[in-house]
Amino acid sequence: MLARPGRPAGPPASEPDPMSQPDIEQPRLPDPGHDPAAPRREPVFNLPAVVLALIAACVGIHVLRVYLLTPDQDFAVLLRAAFIPIRYSGQFHLDVWAFTSPFTYTLLHGSFTHVGVNMIWLAAFGSPLANRLGTLRFAVFFAITGLASAFFFWAIHPLTQAPLVGASGSISGMMGAAARFAFRIDRSSGKAAFAGAPLPFGVVLRSRAVVTFLAVWMVINLVTGLVGFVPGNDDQIAWEAHIGGFLAGFLGLRFFERPARPQA
Repeated sequence: MLARPGRPAGPPASEPDPMSQPDIEQPRLPDPGHDPAAPRREPVFNLPAVVLALIAACVGIHVLRVYLLTPDQDFAVLLRAAFIPIRYSGQFHLDVWAFTSPFTYTLLHGSFTHVGVNMIWLAAFGSPLANRLGTLRFAVFFAITGLASAFFFWAIHPLTQAPLVGASGSISGMMGAAARFAFRIDRSSGKAAFAGAPLPFGVVLRSRAVVTFLAVWMVINLVTGLVGFVPGNDDQIAWEAHIGGFLAGFLGLRFFERPARPQA
């Protein structure tokens, strides 16, 4: 997530561990042509379609802006599709872009480094979450956490003219959702997905792995927010937006979960 100034607008072993739920498989008859000792092979490139679509959209839009649009055309795109907090100050008429930009800004990025880093994190955290939630629920999760990210940034900088761009607010929401599972992954279906029921907040905050991840994540956000994304570059990391997206994913995950299937 970039705000671009300069352009307007674990428990003891003897007790049950809530963080690990062993997979229970029904016994199967041996397949004469199957070697039980051979490990299961998973495709190296096995991303959910919705994640691939988001990556293609973000990369494609950035390539279009860099190589096909003139500077004036790109500036017009930023005015309409980037999130610009001062637009909501009451000084300007609220046109249609005021209602679409809190969503479309997630598809814009400030540089190839920016879009590249974000897409790596999107593939890493978005894939198991998309396999868990399903395509539609994941798409709504991406949109809502992006909206929460923009709102949090607006609440702290209501009069800034710096356009906010980038998918990292929504990706931070995925990290927040991953923390609710304590990063547990189930691969029994052949597709990596976050496993088990979302853990209670108290259990999550007692997990050493989760707390360590959150501490490192927070320090990285604060440091990059103060010194910039790349030394010598005027673009700044909007760490406030990252926190807003993370909190939305961490606190609101259950609203996106699939309904539990009734047991026979």
